[in-house]
Amino acid sequence: MNAQAPTSKLLFVIWLALVALLFLTWGVAKFDLGRWNIVAAMTIAVAKMLLVVLIFMHVRYSPRLVWVFVAAGFFWLFLMVTLTLGDYLTRAGFGSR
Repeated sequence: MNAQAPTSKLLFVIWLALVALLFLTWGVAKFDLGRWNIVAAMTIAVAKMLLVVLIFMHVRYSPRLVWVFVAAGFFWLFLMVTLTLGDYLTRAGFGSR
């Protein structure tokens, strides 16, 4: 295992960044951006997810095998969301409201 680990200062800076992104999410939700609301919200959510996974879960400092399992987990999540949406969007009555 690598001897590197995030310092307390780095963890505090990342925490501040997460708090700033939280308020940015709240701020974006207050504006009507039309179709771009979901794009902005998802972009901010992905940035927060990357900070948490890479720094707080120590993936950045882990061996490559851990990276493979993290990637496999995200692939599995993508697969499950895709299959769920495929089922939902093909049901009779969808969009007939």
